[in-house]
Amino acid sequence: MKRLSLSLLLIAVLALAGALSAAAETADRDKPMNAEADALRYDDLKQSSVFTGNVVITKGTTIIRGERVDVNQDPEGYQQAVAIAAPGKLAFYRKKRDGVDEYIEGEGERIEYDSRADNVKFIGRAVMRRFKGATLSDETTGGLITYNNVTDVFTVDGGAQNRTAANPSGRVRAMLSPRAAVPGAAVPPPAGPVPSLRPSTTLGAPAN
Repeated sequence: MKRLSLSLLLIAVLALAGALSAAAETADRDKPMNAEADALRYDDLKQSSVFTGNVVITKGTTIIRGERVDVNQDPEGYQQAVAIAAPGKLAFYRKKRDGVDEYIEGEGERIEYDSRADNVKFIGRAVMRRFKGATLSDETTGGLITYNNVTDVFTVDGGAQNRTAANPSGRVRAMLSPRAAVPGAAVPPPAGPVPSLRPSTTLGAPAN
């Protein structure tokens, strides 16, 4: 009985640790926003900040970089950030996914981040990548990419703003890796009847 109780306690502790880890990542939206920049203009009445010059924003596991980042905070404390790249360059975004060793990383001429909805938009020469640890798993390019961190759903639009010398048509391009099988998943039964085997005491072809 004591061994069973200790096993149940260990399972409960592990489950709680996993829940706290996932909650810590989900709580990025509730973490304070820290910023580094060459200059700052802050309006306390409007709860808005404009950072300019090599801006780096961090919020939990979220990182945003750009030449200019405008941040607004609503009455409930949620923040919306718009990162704009320097001419000829791309703004940058990175965030750890909840509960797994995966990261979403993206670039665009403009990046819009909404901490309330926990989604991000990459606009203009947009690129989004998914990393499993340090290994690149998926990569998508388009004119506009919208990613929702809560549902893990993203949409990609092509068009004129995605046209480059390497992609004059502006069409969406994607490299998507197959997902690994879930450990312990049931293997589907074979189609059709299962052939029966009969014992044989001799080798060679069966007699007619």
